[in-house]
Amino acid sequence: MSKKKVQKFYLVKGFKDILPEDQPYWEFLRKKCFNVAKSYGYERIDLPILEDSKLFVKGVGNLTDVVSKEMFSFETLGKERVSLRPEGTAGAVRAYIEHGMMNRKKPVKLFYMGPMFRYDKPQAGRYRQFYQFGLEIFAGDEPIIDSQMIYMVYQFFDELKIPIIVKINSIGCPKCREKFLKVLKDYLKKNKSKLCKDCQLRYNKNVLRILDCKEKKCKEIIQESPQILDHLCEDCNKHFVKTLEYLEDSQINYELDPFVVRGLDYYNRTTFEVVPTEEFAGGEISAQGALAGGGRYDYLVKSLGGQNTPAIGVAFGMDRIVNALKKIKDLEIPSINSSDIFVAQLGDKARKKVLALFEKLRRAGFSVSESISKTSLGQQLEEANRLKTKLALIIGEKELLDKTILIRDMESGSQEVVPENKIESVLETRLKSLDINVKKTRIRN
Repeated sequence: MSKKKVQKFYLVKGFKDILPEDQPYWEFLRKKCFNVAKSYGYERIDLPILEDSKLFVKGVGNLTDVVSKEMFSFETLGKERVSLRPEGTAGAVRAYIEHGMMNRKKPVKLFYMGPMFRYDKPQAGRYRQFYQFGLEIFAGDEPIIDSQMIYMVYQFFDELKIPIIVKINSIGCPKCREKFLKVLKDYLKKNKSKLCKDCQLRYNKNVLRILDCKEKKCKEIIQESPQILDHLCEDCNKHFVKTLEYLEDSQINYELDPFVVRGLDYYNRTTFEVVPTEEFAGGEISAQGALAGGGRYDYLVKSLGGQNTPAIGVAFGMDRIVNALKKIKDLEIPSINSSDIFVAQLGDKARKKVLALFEKLRRAGFSVSESISKTSLGQQLEEANRLKTKLALIIGEKELLDKTILIRDMESGSQEVVPENKIESVLETRLKSLDINVKKTRIRN
């Protein structure tokens, strides 16, 4: 009688598991994200993964690739048309309006972090489920706000030791952009048949998106195309010049790039992208190598039903940043499983004692680990070394009888026997002597 073959399951195409060995990089990056958001006065908001599909159609633009080709959309049992969020700004604007945040003290600064979803061709650094860290500022149209956000982004990557270039452009306002689009269409008209199929459709429906095309033949055609910077109205030109003046004073590494128009329709005026330097990237910088991008969206809040509210935002591609971090040789990534104290036992009775000791120290706020399933003391101390533990607490038969605990310094090998009722105060003193900042947070019932 033949055995029934058990079906195996594999990842859905374009999705990935973040394995334990990669988690230290992700935890390191998350902490950096939280720290920069906090230091610049941003407040956290957690947005739902599912939104009404119309939010993205109207907010992002129904002619953008994101909406027309890449959204994961479906109908619920209640006949609602919903989509997995392809980006975070539209949801943040919806929340800003829905919860009356326009009544808060200005400017309103929000940040979020989590997975986004786009049905795109999977490739290096691009997945169908990817992670973003986003920052949004509502209210305030002064150029200094644009400059500060770009400066903050630059400093963020500097702290990560990732050398970058900030590519900056201005795509103007509806008034000056309309005139530019006519000039651009006139230029592209003679080469329309040579454009890729998508750009031939964009020519009539959304010609600005052609400047964002990644196809080689389209990039060659637009190389000598008119630049929107030459067609800005007086107000947009003043805004952009002032933004650049502030950046000059900040001495950041930036360059003007007339092709940074971003792939979403809500942008206006300042747009920017962050790419690694060619030396760091190891060759030509592809569009898929962009680590962050953002810009102004002064009309989005009103178009989604709110008040007239100037705004600006940026999103960081966390997957790509993690890949970049792995290339940095001298970057110290702390292990998320490391601890200051390791408890070990010798014998079954001692194991029961260690079980209680571990819980006591954990609840007292110490960083503590164990390998209580192992019976060999040698194997337990090997685990303590692997976790780079500073101190090992050892309990055997003698310690049980004497009501003591043996403390071993894992680096020097020196040992000290202390009464078990004084273990907490002794540990605090010992850890401080090792320059470990003991931040005890008791766990209360």
